[in-house]
Amino acid sequence: MVAEWGPGVLQTEVEFTLPQGYVDATGTLHREGTMRLATARDELAPLVDPRVQRNRAYLVVLLLSRVVTRLGTLPAVTPEVIEGLYAADFGYLQSLYRSLNADPTLPQAACPHCGGALPAEVAPPGGAPATPRG
Repeated sequence: MVAEWGPGVLQTEVEFTLPQGYVDATGTLHREGTMRLATARDELAPLVDPRVQRNRAYLVVLLLSRVVTRLGTLPAVTPEVIEGLYAADFGYLQSLYRSLNADPTLPQAACPHCGGALPAEVAPPGGAPATPRG
């Protein structure tokens, strides 16, 4: 079940369509999926994983594999599936994660001149510390 956005309504899941899509070992393209709201355990559990201790950037791979509950007809969304995403799809899921799990109590940024609402700042795809800068 997907909850709806609105005042006093908690968004627990969101459906998405990847820009490129994940191609599995049989050549099947998977683009539609579902991401759920993260829990504290989702954010804390990967911190003790040896892969994260060796490479802090791997944290987002494990985190996304926990909260992406469906991707096409794949039986499970594993860290290996997340690793196999194209960069545009990986960045898209990172952005979706941030928007779904944003703190609703934070004030929205406003223009100092007109008072109009400003869009939330989103880091560009590839913003992970392991991403080389040109």
